[in-house]
Amino acid sequence: MSGSNELSRRDFIKVTTGIVGGLIGAVIGLPAVYYLIDPALREGGKDAWIPIGKFDDMQIGVPYPFSFTRVQVNGWERTASSFGGYAVRKSDSPDDLLVLNSRCTHLACTVNWSAEADGFLCPCHDAKFDIAGEVVDGPPPRALDVYEEHRITEDGIVEIFFKEG
Repeated sequence: MSGSNELSRRDFIKVTTGIVGGLIGAVIGLPAVYYLIDPALREGGKDAWIPIGKFDDMQIGVPYPFSFTRVQVNGWERTASSFGGYAVRKSDSPDDLLVLNSRCTHLACTVNWSAEADGFLCPCHDAKFDIAGEVVDGPPPRALDVYEEHRITEDGIVEIFFKEG
């Protein structure tokens, strides 16, 4: 005789099958779902320290050009962006280093150092910046942007802290 609160054999098998089936589904399904949504959750190209060159290779008063590429992953889309600039050593002191972004503040064209002109020249609209990045001539609204955070490693490598955006 079975009581009213006891499980029948048929109900027990139904419940057990449901639980086991659910566990198997979760074990197979969750990694698959994670695999599909993982790229959308992961942000690529976060903030990072970027090596730009050896401090000893940078001559005092001569802008040292550097460039680097950052790959940004946005969901399933990968975008590579190039960045660059100039490190300007003012003295032998590692603290006396100015690291400028080479993007013109007018329309983001890349400026180039010209020893003859003694300044950074923008090929797009004839803008000119001095060795400190200040506007000398042309339409730019402000001085060249500066990579404020930089450090020199024990190996003598200059690194800048790059923030996305």
